[in-house]
Amino acid sequence: MLLTRKQMAGISWQLYEHNPVIAPPWLSPVIADPSVLAPEESPDGIWHLFAHALPGVFHFRSDDGLSWEKPRLLFRNAMRPFIFRDNGTYVLLYERYRMFHIYLSMLPMRWRSRIEARTSRDLVSWSRPVTLLSPSLPWHSDPRHGDSVSNPCLVRAGSGAGSEQADSGAGSEHHLYYSASLVRVEDCGFNEPLYIGRARSASLMGPYVPDPEPLMSPDSRDPWCNLGCGSVKVVPCSDGLAAFRNGIYVSPEGVSGSAISLLESVDGVSWKYALPKPVLAPSEGWMRSHVYACDFVISGNEARLYFNARNDWHWSKGKEKIGVLIGRAGN
Repeated sequence: MLLTRKQMAGISWQLYEHNPVIAPPWLSPVIADPSVLAPEESPDGIWHLFAHALPGVFHFRSDDGLSWEKPRLLFRNAMRPFIFRDNGTYVLLYERYRMFHIYLSMLPMRWRSRIEARTSRDLVSWSRPVTLLSPSLPWHSDPRHGDSVSNPCLVRAGSGAGSEQADSGAGSEHHLYYSASLVRVEDCGFNEPLYIGRARSASLMGPYVPDPEPLMSPDSRDPWCNLGCGSVKVVPCSDGLAAFRNGIYVSPEGVSGSAISLLESVDGVSWKYALPKPVLAPSEGWMRSHVYACDFVISGNEARLYFNARNDWHWSKGKEKIGVLIGRAGN
């Protein structure tokens, strides 16, 4: 079901009353970056969610998308997953980093990561990894913090930026939206993504060629994205594209935050805010400090936005859990 950009902006969201729906697994303070398949998209007619914790990428299953079974650890040394359906094959993209490096990421060490993908027909058995994108451009790197491409989001462009992600993609071009480079968030004691870029390929599994310049950069005048761009989840619309971005910002009081805003574009290159205020911003309790990466899905006439949020700033105190916003699609 493709919505128009106006319909995307018109969704009235409500926080699910029993949030959060997923807590971190044992010995991990975070569960983050959810990517979701609705029953209409899955091979077995149930909900599937992929997210990462410190050990790696986990796979969750659910009958209703709200109560989730105990997860299975899929891949270690991997984070920020994204699931993509292609003609009965499922492609799981994620950020691959050096072994155990996430446990040392709060130390002054240079990060190095790339985007990998694996395929599956049943979401149980997975192929060997294929590298889709590695840091290759000057703006993919920071001299202090390291070389990073992350937060993959794959869209089949077809003959236009707003073409539907259908199961038949012969002749389509694939657009890989991703985060790049790193910026320090001082009151948290860790780094977040600085830019958003795009890479393109005629083949689903690459090679992907990045556009020479970033699509999105932080702007000191933007109260919701003045430090880093975080991540985007791009949604094909019938008249263009929408994107949910969790921009990283510093408030006038000097406190960091992250909020989810809705953007829109006709061509997938030039983006603007679709709404004057974020769809979801930090509030209290488990969402007190930051609202982070998300994924949008439609099931029937219901729209859902899964996201992770943080309850405190510094890495030694904060915990991250996954929740969901629920709205009605097509109004």
